[in-house]
Amino acid sequence: MVALALVTTLLALLGSYAFYTVWFLLAPNSFPGPDSPGNWLPTPLEWGWMALTVVVALGAAILFALKLSKPIVTPLNAVAESLRQVAQGNLSVRAGFDAQSRGEAAQLVHDFNAMAERLERMENERRFWNAAIAHELRTPVTVLRGRLQGLTEGVFEPAPALFRSLLTQVEGLGRLIEDLRLLGLAENGRLELRQELTELEAEVTAVVRAIKPSLQEAGFAVSCQVDAQPVLCDPVRMRQALLALLENALRHAVPGPLRVEVRTSPGRCHLLVEDCGPGVPESLATHIFGAFQRGETHGQGSGLGLAVVQAIARAHGGDVICRPSTLGGTAFDLHWSV
Repeated sequence: MVALALVTTLLALLGSYAFYTVWFLLAPNSFPGPDSPGNWLPTPLEWGWMALTVVVALGAAILFALKLSKPIVTPLNAVAESLRQVAQGNLSVRAGFDAQSRGEAAQLVHDFNAMAERLERMENERRFWNAAIAHELRTPVTVLRGRLQGLTEGVFEPAPALFRSLLTQVEGLGRLIEDLRLLGLAENGRLELRQELTELEAEVTAVVRAIKPSLQEAGFAVSCQVDAQPVLCDPVRMRQALLALLENALRHAVPGPLRVEVRTSPGRCHLLVEDCGPGVPESLATHIFGAFQRGETHGQGSGLGLAVVQAIARAHGGDVICRPSTLGGTAFDLHWSV
């Protein structure tokens, strides 16, 4: 900016001098005076004037350049320094800027801070997921290892009950792996659906029939109310979501009435599962669908069931909400467009 101001000043001065020179050559009578003909060089006074003009213009250019560049250079330097720290692994760093920064420079700092915040959040989530997955896998793997080692060393006698226990642990591992795979596909936007006109009454009845013995053994009285109208959905995924909601109620709700309902309205379908308590605290209801999220009374299970339900709902273009139930407990409302 300083160089540009200096060059502009010199061009203005030299251009003015060249202009008067050409003018004098074309119309010499326009410059009367005894000493004007043939005197092309500036006088000492003129040289002094040009030097003074250049010095003043250069000084003003430096002052204005410093004033204008500070709001631009300061945030750029802050972003550059923060980028170096991010490259070294410090994701908590944030670039700062003063109140004079505006326009594209301020937007650059804002975008960098948003990027750094997202990177830090993703890193924290990655660490949390690694620790949570390791925790969930440790128990069934430890049980399997202990039982198999006992069989190998002759501590346990081969028996159908023992094999059923081992099979249960393997099925739990398979379920956990499948839930993790589904959440990974959903996060990457690659969860594929096979939607078709589905009679949800048959699907709901099949799921309830499969889990009903466990529910009745735990003291639940299941009731179903399903609209007979066919709806567009992926029946396999809907069965998976309903099973996850019923298993969630089996683990965490108090025994009593358990209602499963499917309601259809113009352009929308609702799949509801309502229990009679104890309910979900309002502070937990806002993030209960996150993976591995548990409250004080939600210590059992992998913590992935409700996250799977949300992923399935959003893949259908809908969502799932947690709200108080008319039965006095919690209602999970999975809704999507049809």
